[in-house]
Formats: sequence, structure tokens, C-alpha cells
Amino acid sequence: MTGFARGQGQDYTCSWTWEIKSVNTKGLDVRARLPTGFENLEQPARERIAKRFQRGAFNLGLSLRNVLAAGTFQVNRAALDQVLSLLPDIRERFPDAGPPSIDGLLSLRGVVESVEEELSEEARQALEAGILASLETALDSLAAMRGQEGARLAPVLDAHLDAIDRLCAEAGDLAATQPEALRQRLQTQVAELLEAAPSLSEDRLAQEAALLAAKADVREELDRLAAHHTAARALLERDGAVGRKLDFLCQELNREANTLCSKSADVALTRVGLDLKAAIEQLREQVQNIE
Repeated sequence: MTGFARGQGQDYTCSWTWEIKSVNTKGLDVRARLPTGFENLEQPARERIAKRFQRGAFNLGLSLRNVLAAGTFQVNRAALDQVLSLLPDIRERFPDAGPPSIDGLLSLRGVVESVEEELSEEARQALEAGILASLETALDSLAAMRGQEGARLAPVLDAHLDAIDRLCAEAGDLAATQPEALRQRLQTQVAELLEAAPSLSEDRLAQEAALLAAKADVREELDRLAAHHTAARALLERDGAVGRKLDFLCQELNREANTLCSKSADVALTRVGLDLKAAIEQLREQVQNIE
């Protein structure tokens, strides 16, 4: 399922923002982008996503601002001494230049440095706990958005299952007429065989006829199609993640529809079988969008 969510927070050291995007995929794939110094949050963030979701490609990003912005400043004495050591040479080259000013010296890059206060271990743990708490809030929002999308997809899936049910019933009606059509066709073929090979025994012909009839019997495929259809309906009525199971049922439905078409001895039944395959494929495409 697709979705987007944001979680924000702040304390006396900094403010932060989580952004999470999810798109459809068969499995679970998490890609995290964290600022330098906070890479250790990647594993707990992945664990929180895996605990809530089973499918989807997730892009997770964390941004921080104003980390200990109220830091102090200090003079880099080594840099200042190096600049002062260059002054005699500069005066010799530019004798008309005035003496250097203090503000000019301090404005040179590297002479004055910002010194950020180091967080204590306790403060660091509190900051990371607050950041992960904001992630939980973002995941709540993402789960709600994905749930809304799932609710909108429910009637679409029901419509596809209704179409599959209708086509299975139509295939069953057509399959019931297959034995008679097959019998007539076998009678014609047997007559042609007896004319071409009079010595062929009737027992052998009966065995061949029974074998052809068994190969053309699609009742087993229809029964399995009905069972898979019922299982799919039951899954849609359950809470929790059912996407992978529905994906598997779509594969099984498609397998039985293929066998139905290969066994069909009637053009009308073949047409229904092809329509059934198309309906199953439409269901499978939508199943990719649910958890």
C-alpha cells in the first residue's frame, strides 16, 4: 500500500522530523537515511517498521536542526599565531598598509571556532528515546493511511471475486454438457478407427474412450476453484495482514484456470476459462496493493 507520514519533536538540544513513504511491493524493504551521529537509530527504526508491516517498500528519513545551537566560541591560537607570523612579510610587501585590526584578525576563517557542548550519556539516551517516540507517532499515521486505502480497495476486491464466482458457475454449466459432446465426438472417431483398422478390439477402444473422458473431466478443477474462492472470501473478512496469502491463492486460482482451459473440449468453455484467467489477473494486481 502507498502512504506518507511525518513525525516531529524537540527538546532543549534540537528539533527533529521523521518522514516515511511507502509504496507497494511483494515483500518488506526498508531504506533509511539518518544524519551523521545517529546511525545507531537505524536498527531500532527497522524493527519498529517490521513489527507493524509485512509488505511494502519504505523510505525513512530523519532530519535534525539546531543541535546544541547555544554552543560557545574559542580562539584557535595556533591559527592566530600563524597569521601573526605572516605580518612582517606582509608589511614589507605593502609598506603603506595600515596596522591590522583586532576585528579583522578575528574574522579570518579558522581563527574563531564554534565549540559545541558534548551531550552526556543520559541526555543522549533521552534524546534518542524522544526521536524514536516520534517515529512511533509517524508509524501510527502511516498505518491509518494504509488502512484507509485498504478500506477503499475492499469493494474492488469483492467485485473481482464476484466475477470469478460467476465465471466458475458458468464454466460448471458448460462442463456439464461436455460428456455428451465428448460421447458424440468419440462415436465418430471410433467409427473412423474401425473403418481404418477393423482388427482393433472393442476393449482397446473402450479403454481409449475412458482415458479421453477422464482427461476431459474438469470437475476437479472446478471444485478447487470454488475452494480457493471461498478461502479468498474468508481472508478478506479477517483482520491483519492477508496480502501474501491472497497472492498465493491468486496463483492457485490461475493454475486451475489454466488446467481448465487445457482440458476444455468446447469452444464456449475455453472462452469462459480465458475470461476467468483475466478476472483472476485483475484480482492479483489489486492484491499487490494490500498488506
